Amino acid sequence: MYINATGFYIPEARVDNQHFLELNGLTSEWIEQRTGIRTRSIAKPEENINTMSMEALRNALPQLPYDITEVDLIISASYSPYDTVATAAHNAQFEFNITNAKALYLSSACSSFINALEVVEGYFAMGKASKALILGADKNSAYWNETDPKAGHLWGDAAAAFFLSKERITEKDAEVIEVYTQGLGYLPKAPEAVHLRPRDGGIMMPEGRDVFMQACTYMPKNVLFLLEKNGYTLDDLSYFIGHQANMRIMANIAKQLNLPEEKFLHNIEELGNTGSVSSALVYAQNAHKFKKNDLIALTVFGGGYSTGACLIKC
Repeated sequence: MYINATGFYIPEARVDNQHFLELNGLTSEWIEQRTGIRTRSIAKPEENINTMSMEALRNALPQLPYDITEVDLIISASYSPYDTVATAAHNAQFEFNITNAKALYLSSACSSFINALEVVEGYFAMGKASKALILGADKNSAYWNETDPKAGHLWGDAAAAFFLSKERITEKDAEVIEVYTQGLGYLPKAPEAVHLRPRDGGIMMPEGRDVFMQACTYMPKNVLFLLEKNGYTLDDLSYFIGHQANMRIMANIAKQLNLPEEKFLHNIEELGNTGSVSSALVYAQNAHKFKKNDLIALTVFGGGYSTGACLIKC
């Protein structure tokens, strides 16, 4: 399948590390040293994943090489819902009069966007869709507990939109070579490692150390698996885009794979952990710089646990 257009939306407001000193006792230096985060993007009170998704969609529209009403599958991917009935997918269908599309919501922690890619791939393979729209967004600030010293300082808000087609539409389309996902709920600490319970503490990460270790294991492992399966080596990889959870995870992976820093694309230092949209967001932010035949890996790890990766050739 092919990427026809991408767009993104990032709220203007930023919260810096100093904000947390009185709330949870963490200094700006400690937060940056442990996470790489200096500021995080924060949506306005009236914004939510539906409104942010619509902004990301509008940002993608000028690039779209066909009429949006040709889309026949819309997926909203997120773990921080604003409305679990009329989701961002349904809002897009209403606003743009996309009358012939299936619309659904998908959630699988921080791998939600990659899982959505795989669902699109499946619909295409079954002949039940030919043009799709994925709307990835998380408004973590709707659920975060800023006083939580373990995870209250991590989160940011953002959205991204990807238009995809079963067949190539233009020569500019990037090819999604393969998508791979895996549920890891059987791991010992998976069920309680990260959770979002709106009436019981919001987003919490009681097992942060285990999350760190598993992310450092599965994110590179999945990329290596896809490279080998598709006849590539690490030397062929142009860019590595990991889930933006912690810069120390990226540093660990860079050391494991012996990849130079310039191959790692990231935004966590400014935007924080933007959740399930983070890797797609980095891709969309950098789409203008990708050259023909660049090979890009997106790889993610999320609570629950869940993991996934995909290879994209421009």
